[in-house]
Amino acid sequence: MSRTATYHTRVSWKGEHWGHIQMGNGPEMDFSAPPDVQGHSGVLTPEDAFVAAVNTCVMMMFIWAVERFKLDLVSYDCSAEGTKLMELDRTEIFTLVVLRPRIVIRAKDEMRPAVEKRTRRALESAQKYSLVANSVKSEIRVDPVVEIVS
Repeated sequence: MSRTATYHTRVSWKGEHWGHIQMGNGPEMDFSAPPDVQGHSGVLTPEDAFVAAVNTCVMMMFIWAVERFKLDLVSYDCSAEGTKLMELDRTEIFTLVVLRPRIVIRAKDEMRPAVEKRTRRALESAQKYSLVANSVKSEIRVDPVVEIVS
């Protein structure tokens, strides 16, 4: 049986190229367009939020997969880069988001190659089941570095 869930945000214009967002889960902050399109630096932009949504969702799904695959996660740190195509008619689209996670897993008494293989499968599952990654047109590429420690 299918279920639905609903999430809410509210944005308001503050003048010039400034806005304010209130998220249904509590946080709120100012935002702007990026500086290269008449916005302001040092604040959240829709472009930052898009790339962050992909990055955070894949990470949360990886945490879920680590638990299911019974891995001993030591650390996870992931940089993300979104590439935006700007057409002559001024339309824009993100064509690619590259995630570069650095993952450290403790092997305990298991063979390191087996632990690394399970870790990579967990990362593939994270991407496969990521709500955000599955909801965007952009190509999502994951280029991980996996370190297995004792």
